[in-house]
Amino acid sequence: MNMTWNVKTFEELSTVELYSILQLRQNVFVVEQDCPYLDCDNRDQTSHHLLGWLTKHSSIELVAYLRIIIPENPGNALHIGRVVCHKNIRQKGIGKKLIKRGIAHCTELFPEKPIKISAQQYLLNFYTNLGFSPISAPYDEDGIPHIGMLYLPQQL
Repeated sequence: MNMTWNVKTFEELSTVELYSILQLRQNVFVVEQDCPYLDCDNRDQTSHHLLGWLTKHSSIELVAYLRIIIPENPGNALHIGRVVCHKNIRQKGIGKKLIKRGIAHCTELFPEKPIKISAQQYLLNFYTNLGFSPISAPYDEDGIPHIGMLYLPQQL
């Protein structure tokens, strides 16, 4: 699979990139998961965006994405959210690459900051295998069971 990865701040995103991000997130989170929620939450503007592009023949498509929320309070953890892979590339190792790249970018920005994630509960083993540990009981987020998880940088 011919993938290209890049990380951008909100200001660095082109309108085409932003449209692709919103389209992928809506296709998966709202349509596929049948979960109406407010995606535009005013956190994208202060986040770093990791984009995974698939080149196929002469076209390029956004198929993997996550955002890294930089905390306002310097004592708080970074937060990886809106983790999404297009349904056509799942079960091919792209999600693992996406999370590993997200962790690498977080530790590059802030080497000693922990990273939080609100994981869908059925992905507990996926995130545990990538170094995250559960830090909460399961809870409901937009009608989907989630669990809070934490990654500590020394686990690199």
